[in-house]
Amino acid sequence: MRSNKNGISNLYLVLVFAVLYAPIFYLMYYSFNSGGTMHGFEGFTLDYYREVVQDTRLMIIMINTLVIALLSSAIATLIAIIGALAIQRIRSRRAKNTLLSLNNVLIVSPDVIIGASFLILFTIAGIKLGFVSVLLSHVAFSVPIAVLMILPHLQDMSPTLTDAARDLGASRRDVLTKVILPIIKPGIFSGFFMALTYSLDDFAVTFFVTGNGYSTLSVEIYSRARQGVSLSINALSTLIFLFTILLVVGYYFLNRRKQRPAVHIAEPAAEVGVPR
Repeated sequence: MRSNKNGISNLYLVLVFAVLYAPIFYLMYYSFNSGGTMHGFEGFTLDYYREVVQDTRLMIIMINTLVIALLSSAIATLIAIIGALAIQRIRSRRAKNTLLSLNNVLIVSPDVIIGASFLILFTIAGIKLGFVSVLLSHVAFSVPIAVLMILPHLQDMSPTLTDAARDLGASRRDVLTKVILPIIKPGIFSGFFMALTYSLDDFAVTFFVTGNGYSTLSVEIYSRARQGVSLSINALSTLIFLFTILLVVGYYFLNRRKQRPAVHIAEPAAEVGVPR
């Protein structure tokens, strides 16, 4: 009876993944079609990938997207570390829950509302729409995600480690850099990669805050798709999908490192004290 339930569960899981990934593989399959349509595969070709690589404007937009994603993720992770440390040090449970709720609201809020809010804010503040507006908006919606990835590691950390470091003569800076940060390092990297993924994937917020002459890949793909079906879009989407897979694989290995049993966990505290 139990084996039958497991078989049904596995079948259901296979069907779910098939529904999710079938359109993606369909798009990837026809990115190699020499026929130029998505209705019949006539032959194998890499012309559309060459077209993507030779498109200077598209390469500039791709560079813009990567710069925005990397820079916003780095800034958001730094802010998230400070925010997570501040939340962890709050003694009042009500105040802590309030801050966590405000943090989570930004994650579940519709992107259209967030994008429209940023557009109004930048217009009132006189900030020109372009690189700066996109960067600020990506930092803003990436911070809550990074906080949620870092905070559990701080909560799991034993307070005796920081107490031992202070007893050994460590300064506040040493406690932070040689005790706290090494312990929460997996959460920091996880938060960075999650923020990077969200930044690369975002369309709705970016669509509101981009100006004339500046664009990202998500907005560019949407604009080209409205002009008609082109298999260069398939090729570009395939490259983005493969890049995302690399990010997911990196995130997976970071999680595996995090789940390994800690060895000599008190060693960082010893290193910041009085010389032996």
